Amino acid sequence: MKIAAVSEDGRTIAQHFGRAPYYVVVAVEGGEVVLRETRAKVGHRDFAGGIDPGPVAKHRAMADAIGDCAALLAGGMGSGAFTSLQAAGIEPVLTDEADIETAALRYAAGDLPNLADRLHHGRGEHHYGHGHSG
Repeated sequence: MKIAAVSEDGRTIAQHFGRAPYYVVVAVEGGEVVLRETRAKVGHRDFAGGIDPGPVAKHRAMADAIGDCAALLAGGMGSGAFTSLQAAGIEPVLTDEADIETAALRYAAGDLPNLADRLHHGRGEHHYGHGHSG
C-alpha cells in the first residue's frame, strides 16, 4: 500500500497541505516501509501571480502526483482539498503524528485516527502553524 504525506523537510508531516512543497510517498508491506520517495507537489506558490485556474483545478493538480496512493497524511487542510482528494480516490487523513514513517505504519495498521478538527472551513479559517487567514 502506498501512502503519501505532505512535507516541508522530507521527514515530518507538514501542518498545511496547500503550502507544503513535497510529498513523501512510502510503500508499506507486511508492517514495514519497503519504499520511500520524494515527489514535487504543486502548491499555492505555483499559482501566485498568474491566471488563477480556480480551486477545483488547483486541488486536482495537487492530487495528480499521488494518484497511485491510497491515502494522504497532513497536519491540516481546507475542506476543498479534502473533498478533491476523496473525489480522486485518495483518503485524506489529518493527523498530529509528526513522523512520516510512524504515521504511515499506523495508517496501514488501521491505528491512525483521522482528526476532523484539523479540517479548515472557508475563508478566515485557521491554518495550523500560520498566523494568516484564507
